[in-house]
Amino acid sequence: MPTSAPRITALDTYDIRFPTSLELDGSDAMNPDPDYSAAYLVLRTDAREGLEGHGFTFTIGRGNDIQVAAIDALRPHVMGRSVDELCADPGSLYRDLIGDSQLRWLGPEKGVMHMAIGAVINAVWDLAAKREGKPLWQLLADAEPEWLAGQVDYRYIEDALTRDEAVAILRRGRQGRTARELDLHARGYPAYTTSPGWLGYSDEKLTRLAHRAVADGFTQIKLKVGADLDDDIRRLRAARTAVGPDIRIAIDANQRWNVDEAVTWITALAEFDPYWIEEPTSPDDILGHAAIRTRVAPVKVATGEHVHNRIIFKQLLQAGAVDVLQLDAARVAGVNENLAILLLAAKFGIPVCPHAGGVGLCELVQHLSMFDYLSVSGTTENRMIEFVDHLHQHFTDPVVIRDGHYAAPRTPGFSARMLPESIARFSYPDGEFWAAGLAGAGTADTVGREAAA
Repeated sequence: MPTSAPRITALDTYDIRFPTSLELDGSDAMNPDPDYSAAYLVLRTDAREGLEGHGFTFTIGRGNDIQVAAIDALRPHVMGRSVDELCADPGSLYRDLIGDSQLRWLGPEKGVMHMAIGAVINAVWDLAAKREGKPLWQLLADAEPEWLAGQVDYRYIEDALTRDEAVAILRRGRQGRTARELDLHARGYPAYTTSPGWLGYSDEKLTRLAHRAVADGFTQIKLKVGADLDDDIRRLRAARTAVGPDIRIAIDANQRWNVDEAVTWITALAEFDPYWIEEPTSPDDILGHAAIRTRVAPVKVATGEHVHNRIIFKQLLQAGAVDVLQLDAARVAGVNENLAILLLAAKFGIPVCPHAGGVGLCELVQHLSMFDYLSVSGTTENRMIEFVDHLHQHFTDPVVIRDGHYAAPRTPGFSARMLPESIARFSYPDGEFWAAGLAGAGTADTVGREAAA
């Protein structure tokens, strides 16, 4: 007898937190003591072999429960949906969630609800890629341009990118793909590392990790700045001495400054030849970014990890406010919106260097950059993905870095599945780690942080 079409049977959520504040991993001028966390979900189905979709969004501790509650609020939109229809058109759910008028009132298209939508949409793409037996980057690269262009919401961005333009970019991007895919498998995608540069690290640790980064093949490192100018000068001097003149050093203020303050501070650090200044001011201040860019050149301006949506990215590009666009896999409404952002960047000729680190962000964003290389921009020139050596061991398909490059994932899906034992151990507040009160012990080996390596 024929069986009924498979459907979504459950959306399960988890509040997962890792005590990275114990070693000041992730510390910067605005976030001195983050506990890297994931508002995590699993889409369960009644399809063959227990097919599931995994997704999450990233927070830094307090408030992760609020983010989980926002994902829970989307459950009625997902339950009972046809797996076949979702995988054939993930944009159908994207449009429904973005178009819910009462959810939009909480945004619109920004903040906690928008990130919750992104987590769910990313889980659908994970499901779709697993169903096709392909890693997500390959699923996207194999897709027909017209279909991919149809996954994009052009509302509010048609003055910068039309559907016809998107199709043309994607058609052009397919030219020469075979050779690029061979290159991707042979060399991987370029990376840079922030692991040496957390603001809470000692100069000795910064220097040691900078030396290690160069030995590991990275051609760019990044340092957090913005809390104290004298400290930044000392740390940049130590970093430049450690890596020499030929390794790029990017700096990241994490939104710390006003416009004039940013210019003064960056000018004071110019002797160390910073490649870019990241998030020099509020992510909402488009004209402020444009002014800073004009006044600090040739230092480049980069931003994006806290940009709410495709509309703000559009305006940053239209205003000539950024040299480097840093999309985030979990800040906006998932793969569909990031397709729009990649296409906008291609239209304006601006390189994309995604934000990563966090919990699982490296695992996700590698797929988007590899797709961009194969089918959108067609180049890795001045493009690289951030890498931070934290928490990868908690995923079933962790990133692999070889000679400063991300190796192309081969496992089907979006690399988003977390190990069941990690979910059980670090669920908050009742997981084994938190229930046992181990956070107070401060043992670096508890969470396998890079500092213990």
